[in-house]
Amino acid sequence: MTVKQLSLPELTKACVRLGVPGVGLWREPVQAYGAEAAAALVRDAGLAVTTLCRGGFLTAVDPDRRAEALADNRAAIDEAVTLGTDTLVLVSGGLPAGSRDLPAARERIADALGELAPYAGERGIRLAIEPLHPMFASDRCVVSTLDQALELAERFPAEQVGVVVDTYHIWWDDRAPAAVARAAERIFSFQLADWTTPLPAGVLNGRGQLGDGAVDLRAWRERVDKAGYTGPIEVELFNDDLWERDGVELLTEVAERYVEHAL
Repeated sequence: MTVKQLSLPELTKACVRLGVPGVGLWREPVQAYGAEAAAALVRDAGLAVTTLCRGGFLTAVDPDRRAEALADNRAAIDEAVTLGTDTLVLVSGGLPAGSRDLPAARERIADALGELAPYAGERGIRLAIEPLHPMFASDRCVVSTLDQALELAERFPAEQVGVVVDTYHIWWDDRAPAAVARAAERIFSFQLADWTTPLPAGVLNGRGQLGDGAVDLRAWRERVDKAGYTGPIEVELFNDDLWERDGVELLTEVAERYVEHAL
């Protein structure tokens, strides 16, 4: 999504040229290209699929909508298998229309994970709960902190359900460093983005280029290192201004900024 202006073939070619060893894929472009074709494209380029994003949206009260969400997540798990990744990122979902009950919504997520985690585990897929900044709690994700994500994950085997550490969403939380240490073996994905102000009108697409904002990216990388995380580090930028730029130029800049501000 950082360079969504590139097609999958353009993206894989640019990653190979820049020495980027892996790419986190999103379901929409994968489905448009075809999951098996996308898997072959990335594999033949010598790249790894680091994660698949996204599953989730598990807070529905209506039985039919809940069944639809569970079926969609099982499909996402199957797509992850096809792509050769072991991690499906979950954005848990916001409050149902008319509801103000955050604890109940989180319990529905736990109930859904109880059904999905065994299905995923049988197929070698890990479910990674991503906490989102509290400004998204009403409509996208009632899981707002790393502690909340861990409280859900810890109900399940450590090899099945874990968390995403995304700097954009948790940098502000003074409890998050301790939660990173607590997470240890449950950190399934680590993502970098900066926080810049003022936020754009469409806050969903307000992630800043690395080094342009308030987040101490290197400190967060050192925290996950200390917690024992050895997996891929992804850069995930949602930004309308960046998407208007030449994609290969942007990807080159992202790689340079990663070295400068995170290593």
